[in-house]
Amino acid sequence: MPVRLGAGLRYLAVEHYGNQSSSLEEAEAVRELVTDILGAGATWIDRNGVEAAIGLEDILVIAPYNAQVFELQERIPAARIGTVDKFQGQEAPIVIYSMTTSSPADAPRGMEFLYSANRLNVATSRARCLCVIVASPRLFEAECRTQRQMQLANTFCRYVELASPL
Repeated sequence: MPVRLGAGLRYLAVEHYGNQSSSLEEAEAVRELVTDILGAGATWIDRNGVEAAIGLEDILVIAPYNAQVFELQERIPAARIGTVDKFQGQEAPIVIYSMTTSSPADAPRGMEFLYSANRLNVATSRARCLCVIVASPRLFEAECRTQRQMQLANTFCRYVELASPL
């Protein structure tokens, strides 16, 4: 998968079905993405204007569920990987957010948890340069039953509208 360098928002669609709290497909896609980023010789410029090469320590990999964190840790053992809660207050040049669940109906803690605007904000606002959401396209086909669910789904849909596809 070619890496599109530059700052901003990216979306990597990964087809999968029936995944709830872990996704082998997404874990593998994240591993490939990290490998591609590191192999591309990417650099970033910090707030002091200093340009530096992107290393593994410059990438945060975030997932909503511990089971997905474990899948990711098996594939990228030296990476900074955790749930949203683990990285609150930390930043990195690149953040990759693996949504994990195949569809809103598969979300083990319900749509409210998976689509939480606060969790999305914390995950994406850790990025200084580049944020990538890795997710099943079916997550953006939510069948909302309440106004609150529509608000939550709209936030994710807006992200995809603004993001460049990988």
